[in-house]
Amino acid sequence: MSSHAKRERLLLADLLEASGPTAPTLCEGWLTRDLAAHVVVRERRPDASGGMFVKALAPRLERVQAEFAGKPYEELLQLIRTGPQKYSPFKLKQVDELANAVEFFVHAEDVRRAQPDWTPRTLDPVFAGTLWTRLEKMARPLARRSPVGLVLRLPDGRTAVANRDTPVVTVTGEPGELTLFLFGRQAHADVQLEGEKAAVTAVSETDKLGF
Repeated sequence: MSSHAKRERLLLADLLEASGPTAPTLCEGWLTRDLAAHVVVRERRPDASGGMFVKALAPRLERVQAEFAGKPYEELLQLIRTGPQKYSPFKLKQVDELANAVEFFVHAEDVRRAQPDWTPRTLDPVFAGTLWTRLEKMARPLARRSPVGLVLRLPDGRTAVANRDTPVVTVTGEPGELTLFLFGRQAHADVQLEGEKAAVTAVSETDKLGF
């Protein structure tokens, strides 16, 4: 596994372990047990994980995920730590990095930021740069359903257009915070929004960001 994906995987597993199986997360309706089951199913049950993207397959995904959520919590954590099976495409370093580094970062923050005493996490510059590079490529798909135009801006002034609609809201923050914002965690992302008041409210409250 690549360094970023491996680190975020182990951090997520540690956070899930420390929180216990019944702690809240930022994923609506999911406790930590449900989030752990989601991670395992996504990697180990391709026959069911297609339901994340194909509506007709969603009922099967729900059944399989419920089955995994019923397993001992410690077993789920061990499956997360050990990663996918030997012949899974996720086992390839390049695939693991592309598919999991951002995924695990977001879910780790789903666990951390659901706690009342959470504190900001300082990312190392290399990982922050990786998140920004990914965000530049993912921004438009993530914001395709945004109710307003969106421009992402780093504190150093670099920008990326996420949605070309109008009116435009400019979202300024560090790469990790912008990532969380575009993945639908607007209320928990440390960003500054600039634009017409109604547009800022619309994008702050929408559930249309993310995949």
